[in-house]
Amino acid sequence: MSTTATVEYRTLGKAGLRVSVPILGAMSYGTPKWAPWVLEEEPSLEIMKAAWDLGINTIDTANVYSNGESERFIAKFLKKYNIPRHQIVIATKCYSAVVNDPSIQSFTIPGIEDLPEYVNQSGLSRAAIFNAVDASLARLETSYIDLFQIHRFDRVVTPEETMKALHDLVQSGKVRYIGASSMRCWQFAMLNDVAAK
Repeated sequence: MSTTATVEYRTLGKAGLRVSVPILGAMSYGTPKWAPWVLEEEPSLEIMKAAWDLGINTIDTANVYSNGESERFIAKFLKKYNIPRHQIVIATKCYSAVVNDPSIQSFTIPGIEDLPEYVNQSGLSRAAIFNAVDASLARLETSYIDLFQIHRFDRVVTPEETMKALHDLVQSGKVRYIGASSMRCWQFAMLNDVAAK
C-alpha cells in the first residue's frame, strides 16, 4: 500500500471501524463455474493488489460466493503480497449453504437445507451462524472477521436467536463488528431493535 492514500477512510456507521471508500467487492472472484462473469485466481489477485496499492484496505465477500473460493482468494492475496492482517478490513456474510461443487449456486436449490449434509449449514440459527463463521475463518486463514454480516433475513429463526448468536461471536473475538445486507428496512429495524434490548 502506498504511504499516500488515494482513497478516503470513513467510520462504518456509529462504529469505530474505519473502512476505505470505495470498498472492494469480491463477488466476482472465484470460479467461472459458479457464474460466467467470475474471475479465476490470478486476475482476482491482481485486482486486489491494484486496489491495495491505491489505498483500498477493505474487501467485502460472502461465504457463498463461488462456494468459498472468494474467501480463499483473499487469504491467498494476503499471503502472496505479505499483507499484515491488521492492515486490512475483511467483511464477509452468511445465510446460504456452501456446497463442495463450485459450479452449484446453493441458493437456487429448493430444500437444500433439508439434505443431511446441509442441515444447520444455512439460515440464521445459532448453529448455522457459528458453523458459517468457523468455515469462513478457515477459508480466510485468519483468527477473526472484521465485519460479519447476515446476508438475508431468516423468516424461520427468531430475531432474538440470530442477534444473540451474533453478539456472542463478537464477545468471543471471532467477529469484531456485525452488520446486515439484502433485507427490507423493517426487517433490519426489527433486528436492530432486538439487539438494543
